[in-house]
Amino acid sequence: MRHGDKINNLGRTAAHRRALLANMAISLIEHKRITTTVAKAKALRRYVEPLLTKAKDNSTHSRRVVFSYLQNKEALKELFGPVAAKIGDRPGGYVRVIKLGFRRGDGAETAMIELVDFNETYNPNAGKVKVAKKTRRGGSGAAKPAVAAAPVAETPAAEVAAPVADVVEETVAPVAEVAEEQAPETPAAEETNEEKEA
Repeated sequence: MRHGDKINNLGRTAAHRRALLANMAISLIEHKRITTTVAKAKALRRYVEPLLTKAKDNSTHSRRVVFSYLQNKEALKELFGPVAAKIGDRPGGYVRVIKLGFRRGDGAETAMIELVDFNETYNPNAGKVKVAKKTRRGGSGAAKPAVAAAPVAETPAAEVAAPVADVVEETVAPVAEVAEEQAPETPAAEETNEEKEA
């Protein structure tokens, strides 16, 4: 029984399977797209995605770890060079498997596996520069209503300051008059003021 066994053995021994996946990963990195059976493509996806994640960190340790899987210097150079530069901002899902139908010779179901960022046809964001989202630690922006920024015409500061001063003078004068009318002094307040003076 194979309950809970999630590894597709592909009808091979462990050493043969490791060699097969390493060779397919090298071909995928060099050519950016290969055609194989669906089972091998799905197994390759699980094998190569962690290597692509490691390639985003260009350190000696990462290079040695990836080299232990691939054993190919040319593929390593390609992976840590142009491939890592293209997939640098992608958080995962570096490869795509597209089913192609059945093979003519033996009827096996075939698929194309490719690096997502290198296909200009399926990648709608190809060639666009991604602007980093500005975030702050103060909280979410969803609670505040969004205010549309209107284009501001450039005006000299002197032109803006004169009308503002007129408006301030007009509003301050009536407020002071109303305050004097509403607050007549009480005799008790006058006595306390006189006591403080003496």
